[in-house]
Amino acid sequence: MQRITCKFGGSSLADAACIRAAMDIVKKNPARRFIVPSAPGKRSANDKKITDLLYAWHNMARQGLDAAEPRKIIEERFNGLAHDLGVSFDVRSRLAEINERAAQDETPDYMASRGEYLNGRLIAEALDAVFIDPASCIRFKASGALDPETYTLLGAALAGDGLYVVPGFYGAMPDGSVRTFSRGGSDITGAIVARASKSDLYENWTDVSGFRMTDPRLVPEAKRIEEVTYRELRELSYMGATVLHDEAIFPVREPGIPIHILNTKAPESPGTRIVAQRQAATPVCGIAGRAGFTMFNIEKTLMNKEHGFGRKVLSVFEEHGVSWEHMPTGIDTISIIVRDDELRGKGDAIVEAIRRQLDADEISVTNGLAIIATVGQGMNHHIGVAARLTGAMAEADINLRVIDQGSSEMNIIIGVEENDLASAVRAIYEAFDDWE
Repeated sequence: MQRITCKFGGSSLADAACIRAAMDIVKKNPARRFIVPSAPGKRSANDKKITDLLYAWHNMARQGLDAAEPRKIIEERFNGLAHDLGVSFDVRSRLAEINERAAQDETPDYMASRGEYLNGRLIAEALDAVFIDPASCIRFKASGALDPETYTLLGAALAGDGLYVVPGFYGAMPDGSVRTFSRGGSDITGAIVARASKSDLYENWTDVSGFRMTDPRLVPEAKRIEEVTYRELRELSYMGATVLHDEAIFPVREPGIPIHILNTKAPESPGTRIVAQRQAATPVCGIAGRAGFTMFNIEKTLMNKEHGFGRKVLSVFEEHGVSWEHMPTGIDTISIIVRDDELRGKGDAIVEAIRRQLDADEISVTNGLAIIATVGQGMNHHIGVAARLTGAMAEADINLRVIDQGSSEMNIIIGVEENDLASAVRAIYEAFDDWE
């Protein structure tokens, strides 16, 4: 019999009606046996996220302040859910346990994970399912990387019959302390559960009916993507497509488990399937962009003759603890593009270190840059993709600051001024949405 892992996002579990809809989805297909819930999301624009309240609770407790307000809101929220769902969930005793730990840990990971933990307990009771605490099965190495032993431990825990609920977002370090993934990490947990349970399909239920060709906030009429490969989605997610966490691809890619993005509010919608291989009907499957980049431009005559010059440049960024994103080069020039949240005010120190260590002729810094990725495995079979893209930029009167095409010919990266991000994305979409 087919096995399906279902991950439900916070917006899909925001209130009792949403949870009932998710439970109905599970019950409609007996193959849906492994359930990964997020913490309850916002019920309205002015509502508070449970995870944000837990972070606040941790910070207040660490400072010796009374965290009665966030605790009260959390208690009322889960009490309301338990009452509406008709389950006898002892919220108060669970929160008392959490309160004892609130000020003990320097990091907020344990506290931040309790939204998923409590919601998992609640949903397991409502579904009469087996609850599995990720801290007992999902293991991180001391480095923070996922320990492959996870798949053996979790697979054994999920080997029985019936339904299982495994909360998202967290696991445990070698010493047993709770460690969370980055925000949105329940997507990763879902992929881990799908692999450990040997599922045939990983359904990721959210509040949108799959991926669009680009951000619908920028292009409201953007078409839905029917199918996208792991590699294509990795590129799009990393560059700002936020339907799925970009690291959720890794656990399922090796065993080739498809991911299906579906909408809990429109469960009959076909959504988007994420697969290992697909037939590329069009050259471009998606466009994603984000602002917040800085580019360091380094010029030195005969740079290409100087052995190790690129390594020395990158070592400066390494010494300052800054990861780089892209590295366009010329004969006598090299540019390093970094995210502003990586840079954290270290720009002047990096420039000085490059000047001192590499004796560069000229160094300049370009701030306020947006990076856009145009992605599609069909690009390498179509002549003129780059020409069409640059032509679209010229017609929209947008100045290209960077253009870089990977050797895989799966993406073209361009850099524009942040103010031109929305216009550039729309221009690229209009250039490719009907080109076959």
